[in-house]
Amino acid sequence: MNQKNSEGKRSARERLQEQRRKEEARGKLRRQAKVAGALVAVLAVGGGIAVWVTSVGKHHKQQASGPLVAPQGASGKDTMTIPVGQTAAKSTMTVYEDFRCPACAQFENGFRDTIHDLEAKGQLKAEYHLVTLIDKNLGGSGSINGANAAACAQDAGKFTGYHDVLYKNQPQETDDAYGKKPRLIQLAGQVQGLDTPAFRKCVTDGTHDAWVKKSNETFDKSSYRATPTVLINGKSVYGDQANPLTPDKLRQMIAAAEKG
Repeated sequence: MNQKNSEGKRSARERLQEQRRKEEARGKLRRQAKVAGALVAVLAVGGGIAVWVTSVGKHHKQQASGPLVAPQGASGKDTMTIPVGQTAAKSTMTVYEDFRCPACAQFENGFRDTIHDLEAKGQLKAEYHLVTLIDKNLGGSGSINGANAAACAQDAGKFTGYHDVLYKNQPQETDDAYGKKPRLIQLAGQVQGLDTPAFRKCVTDGTHDAWVKKSNETFDKSSYRATPTVLINGKSVYGDQANPLTPDKLRQMIAAAEKG
């Protein structure tokens, strides 16, 4: 074999090795992109589906300009909680929820009548923490705009009614319909006395956007990773596949707390 042929074969081998290195690098980038894209996993809980937060990839940062304005009557640490029900109730239900989250709608629509009944009887009070998980994972602004609108409804003393309307009319998870403020104002027409100039301005201006952002940051720093997260007297009750929560079980828990 002459020197020219030897050099030609060596050059071909080097080109082949270089091509393989490039292909391996591209494959590695594809794998990394695939993992980073797995921002939403689903977890079957309580007979439904909960949206699971992962820490893979870079979190989407929401922009919320203006001062932090808590809604009227907000309570808890840093006024991050919207309370519902009688303060003297022996049992407290704590809910972390996102108005774009389908699992949250499943919980609310399935337990609404039971919760309202227990609240009316003075046996249960609720503490709602508003989260913007879907905006972070899928993009859009329906979570933050919906939460701000709910906070505006709280200002008007109409949180419960509007909260229920948002879940009854929730769009598909990938449809950012609540990102459109006129839609949120339109839905207020289903709650008597809510669609006022003050409510419209609050929704349009994003009066509580910074408060909603702070509420979500608090959730991110907590040990909770899914929406909805539902606690009864501090104990998580909506996440055990082996023992799913039902309206009857919820009533039994509250009755036991009453006796205790």
